Amino acid sequence: MTMLQIIALGFVLFFLGLMLLFTWLSGRKKAKPVILRPIPVFRHIWRAIGLAVEEGTRLHFSVGRGAVDTQESASAFASLSTLKRIMRIISVSDKAPIVTSGDSTLAILTQDTLKASYREMGQEAQYHPTAGRLTGLTPFAFAAGTQPIIADEDVSANILIGHFGPEVALIMEAGERKGNLTLAGSDHLVGQSVLYAGFQEPLIGEEIYAGSAYLKASPLHMASLQAQDFMRWLIIFAILGGSILQFLGFAFPGR
Repeated sequence: MTMLQIIALGFVLFFLGLMLLFTWLSGRKKAKPVILRPIPVFRHIWRAIGLAVEEGTRLHFSVGRGAVDTQESASAFASLSTLKRIMRIISVSDKAPIVTSGDSTLAILTQDTLKASYREMGQEAQYHPTAGRLTGLTPFAFAAGTQPIIADEDVSANILIGHFGPEVALIMEAGERKGNLTLAGSDHLVGQSVLYAGFQEPLIGEEIYAGSAYLKASPLHMASLQAQDFMRWLIIFAILGGSILQFLGFAFPGR
């Protein structure tokens, strides 16, 4: 194992330790509630779910087209985690949500997540394999296959969280034509640009990974956000400290 791998492993273990520490602290009786900065999209998600339940319409959730064996897997797994939480919230709805994806392996994981969610809620009989659909294996085939679902299957709201490129504009257009509420976030720079131009309140960058915490999935998800904030401040102080030491003439090793 190289020194770089040892450092990376140490970083992961340190971050895991922070998550466990914040989870333990949140479970104490006198623990103060964690106040998260407001992200309007997640407030709108609660509203979209409520309207779908009241109106007896469907919710369309798309996990994107991130391959699980690439660097895009982070957004894919974050999207699946958010989906699992949404399934618990919308379980009282008369119509099951439809979930779309643009990667074959991700489609299998989507169906497994849906089935596991129904099983945990004691509603396994309500699960149907067609609820999780692979709509295309290329970016624009994925978007083209998603458009008829939005137009023809009594969908009232679209939630798009995952890896989306410029093809997300076609999905947005389908939602606009139907008059649906569409909420979206992507880890792809071009996709973020399209969303930023087309939406007032898109999820940008790391915000797509916070869905489970904002939807109150579990204390561990909340602890992950606290650990991220802790690491940010630690890095900021390290940069400022290093700058001050260098200004004072301290010679760093190797320089």
